[in-house]
Amino acid sequence: MRGAACAFACNPRAAYMAFASGADIVPMIRKLESIAQLSPDERQALDSLPITRKRIDAHEDIVREGDRPSQCCLLLQGWAFRYKLLDDGKRQILSLYVPGDIPDLQSLHLRVMDHNLAALTPSTVAFIPHDALRDLTARFPGLTMALWRDTLIDSSIAREWMTNIGRRSTHGRIAHLFCEIYLKLHAVGLASEYRCEMAPTQNEIADAIGVSNVHVNRVLQDLRANGLIAYHGNDLVIRDWGALVRLAQYDPAYLHLDD
Repeated sequence: MRGAACAFACNPRAAYMAFASGADIVPMIRKLESIAQLSPDERQALDSLPITRKRIDAHEDIVREGDRPSQCCLLLQGWAFRYKLLDDGKRQILSLYVPGDIPDLQSLHLRVMDHNLAALTPSTVAFIPHDALRDLTARFPGLTMALWRDTLIDSSIAREWMTNIGRRSTHGRIAHLFCEIYLKLHAVGLASEYRCEMAPTQNEIADAIGVSNVHVNRVLQDLRANGLIAYHGNDLVIRDWGALVRLAQYDPAYLHLDD
């Protein structure tokens, strides 16, 4: 997974034009309002952030391990994922991100990336300069708290993924992943009536939960046969939410959603 991400991260204004975000920042506002309350002034301040908008191909790196980014990445459209690669080429997907997420917000304070961030699907991202975010948080303590809360929730999700991989059955792991994806998309208005986009492939699900592609295929067939889920193209339909929740032992408290 290689691309022009490193050069872009080091000097974005040399290659692209930054502009006031306006409507582009809506996914970020929607995400933050799912976990915190924002005042009109805070929403206006977010609207005024300078961003550099860029289209990213599927599986292209946005930022790589070892990079020293000068900006954060806001996902506007598409999906992204955090991952680590071992020397033998094996990949562990550490988390999935949907529109409104800022996957590398920690780069504001951690100078060197210790993992990779890539687009899962063709995606549109907005790069926000660190200096602009530092100025924003200095002027609006409420936004500082909202962004800090978002970072803490990201850590909460990481703990849940660790528990999922370490202690649940494969059936439970996949059920848990599906519950999380649905609720995250629902929180930002991208899912309803137990139907949502399912961008990860079987191979990517396998890398996220630590099993083989063949094993994932078998479990998905079981979930379909037992009437828990169905696929229509890239859409996931959860036919029995209660059964899926019981199978996953799913408690959404770790997402810390306001509603």
